[in-house]
Amino acid sequence: MTLAPGSVIGIVGGGQLGRMTVLAAARLGYRCHVLTDAADSSAAQVTNRATVAAYDDAAALEAFAKSVDVVTIEFENLDVAALAKVAALVPVHPAPAVLAICQDRLAEKARLQALGVATAPYRPVGSAAELADAMAALPGRTVLKTARFGYDGKGQQLLAPDADPAAAWQALGGGPAVLEGFVPFLRELSVITARGQDGAMATYVPVENQHRNHVLARSIAPAPIPPALAAKAMTLAEQIARGLDLIGLLAVEMFETADGQLLVNELAPRPHNSGHWTIDACAVSQFEQLVRAVCGLPLGRPDRLADAVMDNLLGDEVEAWPSLLAEPGARLHLYGKFPIRPGRKHGHVTRLQPQG
Repeated sequence: MTLAPGSVIGIVGGGQLGRMTVLAAARLGYRCHVLTDAADSSAAQVTNRATVAAYDDAAALEAFAKSVDVVTIEFENLDVAALAKVAALVPVHPAPAVLAICQDRLAEKARLQALGVATAPYRPVGSAAELADAMAALPGRTVLKTARFGYDGKGQQLLAPDADPAAAWQALGGGPAVLEGFVPFLRELSVITARGQDGAMATYVPVENQHRNHVLARSIAPAPIPPALAAKAMTLAEQIARGLDLIGLLAVEMFETADGQLLVNELAPRPHNSGHWTIDACAVSQFEQLVRAVCGLPLGRPDRLADAVMDNLLGDEVEAWPSLLAEPGARLHLYGKFPIRPGRKHGHVTRLQPQG
């Protein structure tokens, strides 16, 4: 189904990813209606159509669905059943079934294994006793993660081999979890691929991601890896998107190991922080690709026009905006998020470089 300019794209979520999607959609002549739980959210600031309600408010979701022509999402921590009710009224991309997989680490890893995709070794955990057994089965350091609703390092802890399982389980707060073997990786990579309604795909080059306190601080595009490994990473992302039958965007986070292997860590079926560089360095950004995919348009070429380094502005780093505006070549993006809080993503700056 192709939606003509003038159609309304519904976006569930009011953060900066929604904000940048709204701006990309406007450039192509589309209107956007944002469903957000905060009246002054980042995305709501840039559109004249916003519904302020809880994400599981049945009446609000129904009215929202009836006011738009297609729906997409900008974060995963949503009620799948509620989104399925929206999908009964209007097309939703990605489908709720894809979201159900990607918001649950155990379901995600099971699907990746079914697709023949390598991950870190892991064990499902449902109690302190099961955690003790899992630690015995995965010698060395491990990472204990909640199965659902974890992001930016939240809901996870690094465990030494002699850690107390009961204390670790209590610290996690209980609930379904997964224990992963710690991967001594060379670097973390991510690949963003777009998949249209016709199955066509457009994939951006892998980037290297560097974190600070478990939050993405810098993305380097392209990642400094051999061309063969870059091609392998891109093929892997496309394989997963096809295997999920995804329409829209998929970000695939993966580890590069010392022996040249790629282990997939997490999936995000939406625009991704590590793809912000595409706004300034590519002819078609990740946000425009999302608009094209969900509206049934041809995907754009993902070629980059320059290499790039993208730095997040976390917490009070955003207060450097005057000097960043004065810096030749720096491209500043601010999200309109207040108040300023430590670790909060308030914007980013991209610096372009000649292609290597």
